[in-house]
Amino acid sequence: MRYGFAIDTKRCIGCHTCAVACRYENNLPKEVWWNRIMTEGGEYMDIPVGEFPNTRLSYLPVACQHCENPACAKVCPVGATYKDPETGIVRQDYEKCIGCRMCMAACPYTGVRSFNWEEPAYYTGVAFGAVDIPVHEKHVVEKCTMCWHRQAKGEQPACIDVCPERARHWGDLDDPGSEVSRLIASREYKQLLPEEGTKPSVYYLV
Repeated sequence: MRYGFAIDTKRCIGCHTCAVACRYENNLPKEVWWNRIMTEGGEYMDIPVGEFPNTRLSYLPVACQHCENPACAKVCPVGATYKDPETGIVRQDYEKCIGCRMCMAACPYTGVRSFNWEEPAYYTGVAFGAVDIPVHEKHVVEKCTMCWHRQAKGEQPACIDVCPERARHWGDLDDPGSEVSRLIASREYKQLLPEEGTKPSVYYLV
């Protein structure tokens, strides 16, 4: 079994609903985003490339790629970053993490991991999201968990359920009958930095 995503870039409207749902579900600290909606266009977010009327704008949701061959896991000196053998999900053990940030340096996908330099701060005094998520800690690296706490209950990642355009799909990449496998088999797709040899588990349908 190897879980992964298929993201339809033709359907993504850049609404950021998946990113906000991720924040809420995982009670993310201030300024921390595990899922970012990047703009394939101008220099800044939501800015098209080109000059009017010849402009073009598209969106690219970017989070941990949950690689089949994760560079981050290879360099972690304490085994805090590891690939779950049952699901293929790249996980982070907060209790083992010593904050060396070698995983961040080794990961070729800029910005998908964050580091809590101080005690995590929040916008409200009330904790949001699931009750069974790990507590965010100081001097710990964090990233997308593929909502493993939801999977343990037979549920999909939070970002899948909320997408208004059905641009996001999730499932077992090793099962040819799963929705993600059928979409990948029937559509053209791209992956981020395939030359790095990490074999991402995120496929962008084009």
